[in-house]
Amino acid sequence: MDDIRSHKFERKRGHAASAIECYMKQYGVSEEQVYCEFYKQVENAWLNINQECLKPTVVPMPILARIVNLLRVLGTVYKEGDGYTHVGKLMKDNIGSLFIDPIV
Repeated sequence: MDDIRSHKFERKRGHAASAIECYMKQYGVSEEQVYCEFYKQVENAWLNINQECLKPTVVPMPILARIVNLLRVLGTVYKEGDGYTHVGKLMKDNIGSLFIDPIV
């Protein structure tokens, strides 16, 4: 999810190749095709995670819940852009609603 939202910015800064660029080079596809493929992979990963959380497992559910919650946070951070590198009003509002004005 990070590379989908931040690879253009990182490319301008001269960072190492992103997953987007590697996929484009390996499969000879356009940037838009890579985006579509990566979004499908993210969607399939969420389906797998949700299905696996419904099955009995030796891992306690509280541990799985923490992992899923971390993934939710990452999804929120990168939903509207690279909210980690470029913190905007939306991300500031999200953080404020969690820690400053929480629903009790």
